[in-house]
Amino acid sequence: MTVHLFGATSSPSAAIFTLMKIAADNELEFGSDAAKFVKNDFYVDDGLKSVPTAAEAIQLINSSKAMYMKGGFKLHKFLSSNKEVLAAMSPENMAGSIKRLNVSKDSLPIERTLGAEWCVESDSFQFRINISSKPVTRSII
Repeated sequence: MTVHLFGATSSPSAAIFTLMKIAADNELEFGSDAAKFVKNDFYVDDGLKSVPTAAEAIQLINSSKAMYMKGGFKLHKFLSSNKEVLAAMSPENMAGSIKRLNVSKDSLPIERTLGAEWCVESDSFQFRINISSKPVTRSII
């Protein structure tokens, strides 16, 4: 099979299987860090990973992109709380919210990921709770 219907009930499972298969097939060529990133740090189509240094992040981005390019996929929409990592990326690989920012001068945005809000500038998660002031009425028939 070379195509899969987008939006089908099985689409998330097929996507995860495909990502895992590409990682397994290409781990020797592109390294275990890139394969472990996909195996352990991807949630459907979002990859979230923290590494100790900017150099490690840049290497992980480059090796992961190369691995998936070989499998026919383009990893993109990268975002980092480290401005050195952002400066190393080309705009077409960045998340849309930062493509037009001057990363050396502008504040980084708040981005939604995995149902939470990530304040990229402070590298912290925040949650927003909305409480309705209107009474809820229910009727039982």
